[in-house]
Amino acid sequence: MSKKILIIIPCYNEGNSIPLILEQLLHLKLPYHYQMEIAVVNDCSTDDTKMVAGLYPVVLLDLLVNLGIGGAVQTGFLYAQQNGFDIAIQLDGDGQHPPAELHKLINQHKKTGANVVIGSRFLDEGGFKSSFARRIGIRYFHWLNRILTGKSIYDSTSGFRLFDRKAIDIACVKYPDEYPEPASLVLFSKAGLSIEEVPVTMKERLAGKSSISNFSSIYYCVKVTISMLFIFIRKPY
Repeated sequence: MSKKILIIIPCYNEGNSIPLILEQLLHLKLPYHYQMEIAVVNDCSTDDTKMVAGLYPVVLLDLLVNLGIGGAVQTGFLYAQQNGFDIAIQLDGDGQHPPAELHKLINQHKKTGANVVIGSRFLDEGGFKSSFARRIGIRYFHWLNRILTGKSIYDSTSGFRLFDRKAIDIACVKYPDEYPEPASLVLFSKAGLSIEEVPVTMKERLAGKSSISNFSSIYYCVKVTISMLFIFIRKPY
């Protein structure tokens, strides 16, 4: 029986990097029992992201207002739910997540049956590991997630993730709206979902710059910590 996979690519001003990502995805060979579709979520970009994505045979989900990364990814989840997809895979539009690494997430899901599979930079050698300051923040969230969920997730900020139907259904109802990756792990854990990590090789972003740098990284840590604590004390989904 074939399984439908939706690749969700949230984009904000990624017009320079999205062509290479889409070309690599469209040439990707998955096992015959997987049917892949690509959804580019244009989060009200001010560059030519919408025009560029429209040149490719993909679903273009064009947001009229900027919802941020959480809202953009949740839009993809809603499309996956409404169209009967078995699996959704989030892949960032900046080129850090090579499409050739997708099979690692799929194989880990097939092997373990995990509801959520995270592509991790830190379980293997090689690849881009992020800046020193970002790595400190990632270690902090590893520690906080371990306290709140009892799980050791080494790359809790990774946006390279696979979700099965149970995870998709939960994310459609409630998904953290801003910088959702660490906070969503608390959400999924409280719902009793299983979470696995698998080593992947990531790259530096192809163009543009991250929205998290220097002073904003402190704001990011504080805001995400508060979000995680609120999710933790709420009733489970």
